[in-house]
Amino acid sequence: MPDVSSTIAAVETTTVSAQAKPELRVQGARVVHDSSTFVLVRVVTEDGVEGFGEVSATAAWSGEDAVTATHYIRDLLGPALLGKPLEPIPAHSTEFDRVLRGNWFTKAGVNTALWDALARTKGVSIAALLGGPFRRDVPVKISISGDDDELRAGFETAHRLGFRAFKVKVGRDPERDVARVRLARELAPDAFLGADANGGWSTATALATVPRLAELRLAFIEQPVTADDLEGMAAVRRLGTPIVADESVHLPADVHRVGRAAAADVVSIYVGKSSALERAVEAARVANDYGMDVVIGANGEMGIGAAAQLQVACACERLGQIPHGITGHHFYADDASLAEPLEIDGRVARLPDGAGLGVEPSDDVRRTFSA
Repeated sequence: MPDVSSTIAAVETTTVSAQAKPELRVQGARVVHDSSTFVLVRVVTEDGVEGFGEVSATAAWSGEDAVTATHYIRDLLGPALLGKPLEPIPAHSTEFDRVLRGNWFTKAGVNTALWDALARTKGVSIAALLGGPFRRDVPVKISISGDDDELRAGFETAHRLGFRAFKVKVGRDPERDVARVRLARELAPDAFLGADANGGWSTATALATVPRLAELRLAFIEQPVTADDLEGMAAVRRLGTPIVADESVHLPADVHRVGRAAAADVVSIYVGKSSALERAVEAARVANDYGMDVVIGANGEMGIGAAAQLQVACACERLGQIPHGITGHHFYADDASLAEPLEIDGRVARLPDGAGLGVEPSDDVRRTFSA
């Protein structure tokens, strides 16, 4: 790998929105996710090399929106980068934390663009810079939700797109939750099937409901109780069904807390929640140190975000048996964010061959960037 250093000359943003396929809209324990807004980030070096990132700016899911993300990138994070060398990128991550509290998804979008520019400069993939790649493709799954005909329509749409592994949204009413998972199992008798409560149950409800769901041969239960109730999650875990920690985990320090509490079998690692790609990979290492597996979680990422998910997945030394939430363009009715979509056939997502993220924004997206 050549020893190359380059200076950051510009940081630009644009905002795009997309509607979910109606049948695949996510009806979670708290809210419905039927559309998404993203702030896309472009970093340009003095040598003219570009790097791109994606901020998930759907407030009910990421806790951030396009107004705040654009403001912080334009007026805070971007100016902190101008004239600075691209590397070391972890130093930029530390500086972001100094000048901006929280706002993980916003920071992750800029961080992704920095890694993309650096990897393009060096002519390698981001996964290679992060210590991999340990694999060239990963298995994927998709969420289905709603009751009765809604669930049937979601399953049929997902199946037609090629998906054969599913996660059912639960966490609202236990009786309806059990009925929903039972129907999913009837629709897919031999499929890989898990359930995600999004922290919607109390510990008592989870302890009563999880054994009923386990009878339906669930591969896992994700975040059965609230994010801060690690004691309750550990109690649910002792029932025997594998537990995935999701909302409980953002940064590597959170993984340490989950591991020390013996609260989960698997940790869901997000690009956005981690605030930085290198921290996502580090969080995966910490999980492995505690004997926990890793799954790449999802927040309805579009093309650039899905490419970042895939690079991180391939940079993690050890994952697990649960397919990952890398759905990209399949979730949306019209995702024209990339010149060529990622290769996701519903069963696996494949790492692109190109440098950086391995993807290019569409011409329509490029035309909308502004400083």
